[in-house]
Amino acid sequence: MSTAADTPSDSFQPMERVRRLSDRVADEILASIRSQQLATGDKLPSERELGEQFQVSRTVIREATRTLAARGVIEARAGVGLAVARIEASSVAESMTLFIEGRGGIAYERVHEVREAIEVSVAGLAAERASDEEIAALAAAHAELAAMLERGEDISEADVEFHRALARMTHNELFVIMLDSIGDVLLEIRRRSWDTPGEAPKTLRHHKRILNAVSRHDPEAAAKAMEQHLTHAYRLWVRIGRPGGQLDASRPASATETAS
Repeated sequence: MSTAADTPSDSFQPMERVRRLSDRVADEILASIRSQQLATGDKLPSERELGEQFQVSRTVIREATRTLAARGVIEARAGVGLAVARIEASSVAESMTLFIEGRGGIAYERVHEVREAIEVSVAGLAAERASDEEIAALAAAHAELAAMLERGEDISEADVEFHRALARMTHNELFVIMLDSIGDVLLEIRRRSWDTPGEAPKTLRHHKRILNAVSRHDPEAAAKAMEQHLTHAYRLWVRIGRPGGQLDASRPASATETAS
């Protein structure tokens, strides 16, 4: 006769948690969208039809579609019903902004690491792939930036747009999306640094080196110029005392902070 002591301690396997029916239905619908069986704009079957296909109640279907709608995967359209939503690039950036705000801000050291990883590659690829028209537009944007500075205008947003233009020149929309996802944070950083005495002319010179390298279609020089530019930006932030510590994507820099 076996005793309790003879029973192996690992005789029993953990029980698999049974997922809710609505979650499983939502996953099936999402899989159809990912596999492009359902494309952007396609109308979903009615609740009754979905219930019949999945062999579940309309309540389960309603919970599943509510979950997908909350995630921005499907949307309700007047006179149409539920349809597959178009995921805009701006929604990705908004999600990142909400993430940063939810954490109470983010340290600039982390932002700098991401910028360096993205923008050095962006500069090199822009030099490889930019068309003559795009290079001319970048040169015009740089000239306008210099003119705005002469007029004493806030050029923070124009600075951000110069970097976005480089990202567009890679002809890879993912770079634009990634930059936009931290765009509000980068704008705050620029507002805190542009008014530092002697800083604006240096930054314009950095931009000019990047522009010249891209114009020559020299990827190595463009990447190096961008790396030097970002290193300078980081050292400036350290020199002016790491203003604000945690950077809040939702809050513009105040006049006091900008003068720090």
